[in-house]
Amino acid sequence: MNRKSLVAMYSSSLLALFVSGSVLNAQDDADIPVLDGTWDGGFSARPVNGENVPWGEDNFPKLNARALAYQETWEEIMAPKYDCQPASSPAIQYDPYAMKVTQWPDRVLFRYEKDDQLRTVWLDGREPNATDFSIQGFSTGYYEDGSLYVTTTHFVFDIAGFDDYNGIPSSAQKVVTERYWREGDELRMTLTVEDPMFLLEPTSYTTRWLPAAEGYVLQPYDCDPEASRASVRFYPSKYD
Repeated sequence: MNRKSLVAMYSSSLLALFVSGSVLNAQDDADIPVLDGTWDGGFSARPVNGENVPWGEDNFPKLNARALAYQETWEEIMAPKYDCQPASSPAIQYDPYAMKVTQWPDRVLFRYEKDDQLRTVWLDGREPNATDFSIQGFSTGYYEDGSLYVTTTHFVFDIAGFDDYNGIPSSAQKVVTERYWREGDELRMTLTVEDPMFLLEPTSYTTRWLPAAEGYVLQPYDCDPEASRASVRFYPSKYD
């Protein structure tokens, strides 16, 4: 790329950032919550996740016949997490680890200690394209009335894409919506997931994070596929 092209590209990037920043600055300050910081999602903030948490009697997903068939064949040794595949929404938000939030004029960044995952929520009106399918999908958002609203689409199929425990898959039709807001020192979120390929209706949960200890830095998440898979080598299989 020649110098003229580089200058043009750099100028366009600056212009886009300026425009998106101007749009946000034009919003009422009351619309934009302060989400920046490192947040503790561990056991002091909420009950530990499991087969019935955060999905309980009142919000456990209603599964269609396809999902029930997948669930019937499921066993723990199939879980992609043992091959170091990261968790995705709606599970990664509830995993008992820390999370760092960074707010920029044109985007919000969610860095998860779990699986060392980074999600970008675009605030500048951009739309996903055919190359944007991924484990974490493509997220867009906006601020309104003191909350951040996020919609994520373009997920890839995941045999354990709903959670780590119940053997419920998710498809490319999965849509996850989130609302983040502050209640005093707490960061709160309500998440709703819909997936007509496997769920009969949308389902939701609400959770919170507490401020992390002063100076806390996200810890590296070091997953070795060989060692991880070895941990389930002797799990009994119902197909033996």
